[in-house]
Amino acid sequence: MRARLAGGAALAVLTTLAASTTHAPRAQDGPGGISSMAIADDGEAIYRQVCQACHMADARGGGGAGAGIPALADNPRLESKDYAITILVNGRGGMPWFTDVLSAEQMAAVLTHVRTRFNNYPDPVTTAEVERIAGPAGASSGLE
Repeated sequence: MRARLAGGAALAVLTTLAASTTHAPRAQDGPGGISSMAIADDGEAIYRQVCQACHMADARGGGGAGAGIPALADNPRLESKDYAITILVNGRGGMPWFTDVLSAEQMAAVLTHVRTRFNNYPDPVTTAEVERIAGPAGASSGLE
């Protein structure tokens, strides 16, 4: 099994997930089907619950002790939907993958939110695009 979030990042994400229940969340099975944290279906709410702890409310990334957490705002790499999906599905560096936590629909929603709210990429990410990148492994990793 791949390593999960490192130290403080794991605590920050879990604290944010546990504290945020303002938008009609739905129960999700976590790694191994053991957990039941509620995660919203709305892209903005998912960003607040899952991404904001590391990437900040303004999506400008980490500074100080969080240096190295990339900005999502004004990020030219996110113009490529495939790039954005690949990072969310596979993780990279300190960024975990989220196939055990988010459904394909939730991934599409949060990526669409990040690409439109913090960037100027108006075309939405679709569930089919996420499933195409996730491939067959995504189905066994929690993607619906």
